[in-house]
Amino acid sequence: MKSNKMFFKEFHLAGAMYYDLDEVFEELTVGTRLELLRDKDNRFDGNAVAVMYHSMEGETVHIGYIPRADNELIAAMLDMGWGKIFRCTIGRICPKAHYEGQIHLKISILKNEESSQPNNRDRRKKNQSTY
Repeated sequence: MKSNKMFFKEFHLAGAMYYDLDEVFEELTVGTRLELLRDKDNRFDGNAVAVMYHSMEGETVHIGYIPRADNELIAAMLDMGWGKIFRCTIGRICPKAHYEGQIHLKISILKNEESSQPNNRDRRKKNQSTY
C-alpha cells in the first residue's frame, strides 16, 4: 500500500520565546498536529509562516514560526491556496534544550487524491482502445 504522505522538511520552531509556547508546552507530544498560517503583515519577515496549536481548552495558540531559512516555498504555496497539502506535526521535543531547540517540526506533503484519478487524456485512450 502506498503512503498518502511524503516527508518534506524538518526544522526547529523559531521565535518560540516571544509567543505562547510556555502556556501549552505540557500538552505537546511527538506527533501533535499543528496549523500553518501565513503572516503577511510580519514586519520582520515577508515570508513569515506562523505555527499554531489548538489547545485542549479549544483555544488557538500561536507558538512560533517556521524559520526564515525554511519558509519561502511554504509561504508561496500558502499564498497560492495550497495550504491543505501540508501536514505539520511535532517531530521531536527536547525540554532541556535552549528555547529555540526545544520543539522540532516535521512537514509532510499529503497525497492529492485527484492525482490518483485518471485524467481525461487517460480516459480517452482507454475509450479509444475499446472500439
